[in-house]
Amino acid sequence: MLSKTPAKGMRDFLPNEFALRQQILAIIQKTYESFGFTRIETPAVENIDLLTSKQGGDNEKLIFKILKRGEKLENAKENELADLGLRYDLTVPLARFYANNSGQLPSVFKSIQMDNVWRADRPQRGRFRQFVQCDIDVIGEPTNLAETELITATCQTLDALGFNDVTVRLSDRRLLNALAEKCGFSDEQKGSVFISLDKLDKIGVTGVIAELSEIAPNKAIGFIDMINRITSSANPFAACVKELGDFLPDSVRQNIEEILFVANKTLKTAKVVFDVTLVRGMGYYTGTIYEVTVDGLNSAIAGGGRYDRMIGRITGQDVPACGFSIGFERIALLLSERGARADKNRGAAVLADKNLCKEERVALTNGVNKLRKKGAVSVLYKIKNFSYQLKQLKEQGFEAIYEYRNGVLSKLDL
Repeated sequence: MLSKTPAKGMRDFLPNEFALRQQILAIIQKTYESFGFTRIETPAVENIDLLTSKQGGDNEKLIFKILKRGEKLENAKENELADLGLRYDLTVPLARFYANNSGQLPSVFKSIQMDNVWRADRPQRGRFRQFVQCDIDVIGEPTNLAETELITATCQTLDALGFNDVTVRLSDRRLLNALAEKCGFSDEQKGSVFISLDKLDKIGVTGVIAELSEIAPNKAIGFIDMINRITSSANPFAACVKELGDFLPDSVRQNIEEILFVANKTLKTAKVVFDVTLVRGMGYYTGTIYEVTVDGLNSAIAGGGRYDRMIGRITGQDVPACGFSIGFERIALLLSERGARADKNRGAAVLADKNLCKEERVALTNGVNKLRKKGAVSVLYKIKNFSYQLKQLKEQGFEAIYEYRNGVLSKLDL
């Protein structure tokens, strides 16, 4: 017999589950739109050369590849079997979208994307192979107006969803480069250094030192000692600036200072803090990076950063770009665990006998069509256990129930 369960890492959603997801998405979109972002859509399938362009970090190892078709497949060599793949995020496709359509878009383009992405990952709690991402991006704005707008919009969205215990952790890839340079790591070693630092919360200081020692044995302790001095300070950003001295460009220092100042002066239910250990795994980030955490939850529920060189890899001309992505699946899971339920209003139900003649069916349909001008109406045949049917309909969220009898629609007193 064929399996009745979904493919591994995929899910079915029951009507009430899907309704809650749609309700959450509607809140997210409405809040994003209040900041002037507009929604776009890109294909689920992209050319494999775009998806493997060294911009997606480790996610490029998780691509669901699509085999060539027909003669193309028959004649393909082993390393040429796939020419397409399912997108693993929404940022790389956005860069292609902008490159293809920039002539029809405003000079500063603010986009919303809320769609499925796919990764051949190991499924676990809160992690699936098909999942929804909710992205906002600002393309064409080189200043930190983009970052402050993205942070504010994301925090207000989370507040609208009931999360008022939000912290935004902030850093900058250029600052991380300065840290590595100050400690003597070469350009070739930096990527591995940052990958190890990104594991600090998982493998601890000892584990990071062990990994760094394999990269550069005489530099690991000095690097971790500097990180510890910064994180243990009462003012980590000021401590970081002091530690780095001339290694930290003034423009980077000023950029972080301004974002921290503006965001913390304007956000009502969230705070923004500097975190020198923040890395973000995607290889395309070029400047500011940020993640959102919620009290009581270890992993981030949103994140993003600036990726000023991604579009240029497609067009040959760099365009400033910055984005923020909400982890929709984690948000939906948290809200469900907190008792969130979809609004149950399903409109009205009309109950009719099964043995109606065709003329009565016409009269019933005409009467129901008049009701539908006021809202949703579902037509059902009566069952023998009428009281049980009424109980079920009320539990399903029907606010009004009508009975069709002798050519007349009568509202039942519930």
